[in-house]
Order: sequence, then C-alpha cells, then structure tokens
Amino acid sequence: MTGPPFSRIAPDVALGRDVRIVGWANLYGCSIGDDSRIGPFVEVQKGAVVGDRVKISSHAFICEGVTIEDECFIGHGVLFINDKNPVAAREGRPTKDGDWRLERTLVKKGAAIGSGAVILCGVTIGEGALVGAGAVVSRDVAPHTVVAGVPARALAHGRIRR
Repeated sequence: MTGPPFSRIAPDVALGRDVRIVGWANLYGCSIGDDSRIGPFVEVQKGAVVGDRVKISSHAFICEGVTIEDECFIGHGVLFINDKNPVAAREGRPTKDGDWRLERTLVKKGAAIGSGAVILCGVTIGEGALVGAGAVVSRDVAPHTVVAGVPARALAHGRIRR
C-alpha cells in the first residue's frame, strides 16, 4: 500500500496487495482488494467491499453496504446511497446506528460508473454494464447494458467495447 501520511486509513481496514491511495482519502472498516487504486478525497465506509483491480476516482463516496466486484471503474464524484428513508432525528432524538435500515448495493465485475452518477440503494449493476456520467440509477442495470439519464434508462445492450 502506498499513500500520503495525511490520508486517514483506520487500523480496521483490510488492504490487499499493491493498493495505491492518493491523498486525503478516508477509509474505515472496509476492505480493498489487490491492485486497486483509490483517488483523492474518497471515502469508503465500514462494511464496504472493494474487489481487485478497481479504480475509484476522486471525490467518490462508497458507503456501508456497497460491494464493488473486481475490475470496476468508479468515476469522479460518484455517490452511493444506502438508506431509502433517511432522517436526522426521530421523536426529537438524533438517530444512531441501528435506527435505520441498511440497503445493500452490488456492482458486478467489470462494470463502469461515470462521473457524477448517483446510485440509489438496493440495486445491482450487472457485469460489464456502463452507467453514464450524471445518471441516477434507481433500479437494477442488466449485464452489458449502457444506461444514462435521470432516471437512468437503457440505451444499448450487448458487449460494450472499451
């Protein structure tokens, strides 16, 4: 693992072999696979799983409950969401861990997510799929499908040439 001293990498992070982390990353309670690259200003929360040979570009937010399989690309500023009903307080008291329902998200092997996309919770992005920049993904994306727009809709299906 290489990374500048000002990154926050908690002791409970499981780092694979030859992981590269660029400055100002915040990682805690997660696992990052072999040969993966984490850009600056990225946060990866507890319980998130990042596979081997994944590239996560700057300013991405990978929250608890997200699994990114091997060889995926996560563009700049991609945001994952893990709660369908977020609230700051209930009955006048701030919410805490356990006061909400975690919704899991899965990004399958070889998928790519363009910059600025928002991935809502509870979806699966299929193997080899491509999510266009700025898309809002609110339902599953089939394998080898290109989606774009708000909400994201299929534009093409089949093997994507990259």
